[in-house]
Amino acid sequence: MSIVLTPPARLIDPRGQRFAAGLSAVILVAAYGVGATWVVAAVAIAMGASSALGTRYWLLGRPWPLIRRALRLGSVAPEHEYPPRFAQAIGTTFLGVAVVLFLLGATALAWIPVAGVVALQALLALTGYCLGCRLYFLRWWVPGLFARVVGGRAAAGTTATKYSRLAPAKD
Repeated sequence: MSIVLTPPARLIDPRGQRFAAGLSAVILVAAYGVGATWVVAAVAIAMGASSALGTRYWLLGRPWPLIRRALRLGSVAPEHEYPPRFAQAIGTTFLGVAVVLFLLGATALAWIPVAGVVALQALLALTGYCLGCRLYFLRWWVPGLFARVVGGRAAAGTTATKYSRLAPAKD
């Protein structure tokens, strides 16, 4: 039996994900500052679309190519997009919980999962460490299910061993 983890998908510039993570953290902090709970729902929808459809649909990452060209930054080694998409699915789940809590009137409690997302997005933006991406490479059933759901038919017959180079380096 093989574990489906990372079927073929797009390769992405990891700096774009870092930029978008920082931007979403700033937006969510600003939403907290002005009490704009609807912004949390908007970020959750945008993050969920990127998770489900691909990182090219991550609206907060759309400015990155323009910034990269304007600053004349060179290219870097691309990364597989599934680990960041998995991390976005986790973030979407937490923001979804927050939206439900907002709707139930538990505003103070709702900001707790938002703070968790902000903390992890800031960690990614500032250090490049993506906890959700690391969780993707653990040998458990959720990442395999995620790969099958978002990978469709491409995931059939694709094993983790074929993509062992995608696993994070041992520290």
